[in-house]
This record gives sequence, structure tokens and C-alpha cells, in this order.
Amino acid sequence: MNVKPTLLYVDDDKALARLVERGLTRHGFCVEYASDGEAGLARIAQGGIDVIALDQYMPGLDGLETLGRIQAIPDAPPVVFVTASQNSKIAVTALKAGAADYLVKDTFGEFVPLLHVAAEVAIRQARVQKARDEAEAEVRASRDRYAALAAEREVLLREVNHRIGNSLQIIASLLHLQANSSPEEDIKAALTNAMGRVAAVAQVHRRLYTSHDLNSVLLNQYLEALLEDLRRSAEGNRMSRLDLKAQPIEIDPDRAVAIGIIVNELVMNAVKYAYPDGPGPIHVELASDGDDVVLSIADDGVGLNARSDPRSTGMGQRIVSAMAQKLDAQAERDPTHTGTRIVLRFRGGTPQVTKPLSATAA
Repeated sequence: MNVKPTLLYVDDDKALARLVERGLTRHGFCVEYASDGEAGLARIAQGGIDVIALDQYMPGLDGLETLGRIQAIPDAPPVVFVTASQNSKIAVTALKAGAADYLVKDTFGEFVPLLHVAAEVAIRQARVQKARDEAEAEVRASRDRYAALAAEREVLLREVNHRIGNSLQIIASLLHLQANSSPEEDIKAALTNAMGRVAAVAQVHRRLYTSHDLNSVLLNQYLEALLEDLRRSAEGNRMSRLDLKAQPIEIDPDRAVAIGIIVNELVMNAVKYAYPDGPGPIHVELASDGDDVVLSIADDGVGLNARSDPRSTGMGQRIVSAMAQKLDAQAERDPTHTGTRIVLRFRGGTPQVTKPLSATAA
């Protein structure tokens, strides 16, 4: 069922108003009449008006003053400015003030067909504009809701990472206590290794809790904290010469875990086997090389000429190989280095695969 649109004709010429009413009624409009601006504003305030035809010259408020008052009404109907004046300045002023259209009227009502077309166009444009405004408002509301949900999710993720980091740190501390209380060296070494692996994962979660970006970890800060944990481990007195040179490279958390575990395993391997006669320097380096990232762990110890320790289970080597696969890389040994130097080279997106590791004990 089609509802007839309602036009409010505001003009002090009652005879012309009757011509407008007859002409527009034939075109399916309901026409109401107001004799001046104040009466028109009062009728608009009651609602139910779809379009307004507004004359310029009226007693009291003129058309431009009335138009200004109409534009201040929320969701005001569109206005077609209708006047007998040939002054183009009035037309320009009315259009700038918000009128949808402008018509020059005559005393015989010959402008009524033009008013019919202008009124229909103004109603359609108003409906389109209203639909656009509502759609934009919904988009803004949806964007605000999404932003609020994203902020809430970030807070929750930070809290989750904080709790996971704390829980893992508790586990690492318990392993540390157990290692210190064990009288058997093999058990002590196994617990210390397990503690280092747990601490490597815990450090990632602590980094994420304090990071500005939950999707990345700054490797230089992460490795610095990880190596500090290793210095404080059960064999920390043998790591007094452990040093780090790392550029501030960001990487995703999953690969940061893999890098941390690799560093933990290779550093512990060097601590155990590189210097049989006492502690020596262990170097960890991380640097960009074009599109690649290069990670190396090196010592100046006995190197390849040393015999493998018969107590080695090879677990460290298997862990390094598994973590390297997460980086789409493999560890290779630098044959030119005096001692042992293990290098991993990988890209930010798809790390480069290098020669496989043929390791000594780990």
C-alpha cells in the first residue's frame, strides 16, 4: 500500500495555495497550507511532512529566515524554495542555506507541474541521503564495536600471556630447585636442561605481555633476557663470559620460541663440552643480512677434534633440528671457525634452507 507524500505549502497567498493544492493532489500528494513562517514551523514540529514548498516574501519571518530555522530541526524535510522574485541572489542564498531546489512561481499556477517534479526529486534525494547517513552511522557503530572488542581482546591476550609466563617461570624455578637438590650429576644436568627450555618459552610470553605488539617479539630484548636466565641457571658460574650481539629484529612469537630453544640448547651444549678445563667465551649473534636473518652461536673451545661425551643422549641435537624446521631452516657448522660455530640463516617470510647439522654431543 503506497502512502501519499505530504507537502507543506508555506505562502501568504491563499489563492495560489489553492492552485498548488489542486494541482499536486491530482499527482498523488496530500497538501497542507501555512500562511507564514511561524505557522509553517509549528506544523513541521508536529511531524508527518515529507517536503516543504517555501515562499520568500511573507509577513513576519521571510523565506530565508524560515529556511534557516527549518535547517536547525533534526531530520528536517527537504525544502523547495518558491518565489516570484527574479533575483538570482535569492536563489543562490537559498541553495547555500540548504534548500533542495529553487523555483520561480507565477500567479496563474503554471509552475505547479515544475513544483510536482521538484518535490518528488527532493523526497527521493532526502530518502537516499537518510539511507546513506544511516548506513554510515551503522558503519561507524560497527567500527567502534570492533575497536572495543579488539581492545578487550588485546587486554585478555596480554593477561593470558602474563599468566602463562608466570606459570612457566614457576615450573622453571621448581626444576631449578630439583636440580640443585639432586645428588646425581646426570639427573642434575637433565633437569637444568629442561629448566632452560621452559624458561625460553616463558620469556616469549613475558615479552608479549610487555610488548606494544602482541603479534611480534623484539629478538634482541628477548635473547638478552633469555641469556640472563641462563647465567642464573645451575651452571651459571660457567657462563660468566657469555655475550650477545643482536640487532633489534621483530619476529612472530612462534618462531621466537623456536629461536630461543635453539639458543638455549646450543649455549648449554657449549657450556658442557667446549671447555673441558674451565669456562670460556660463548658468543651469540643475531643480525640482518639483506632479506635474511642470521643467527650464530659460537665458542672458541675444543671444536670438532674433541671426542663426544659418552653421557650424551643426542636429545639437544634432535631438539635443535626440530626447532630449525619451524624456521624452515637447518643448522650448519662453520668449518673455518676455531672451536664450534653453528649458523642458521632464514628469511622473514620463508627462511632459507642451509646444509644440515652434523653435530657433536648436545
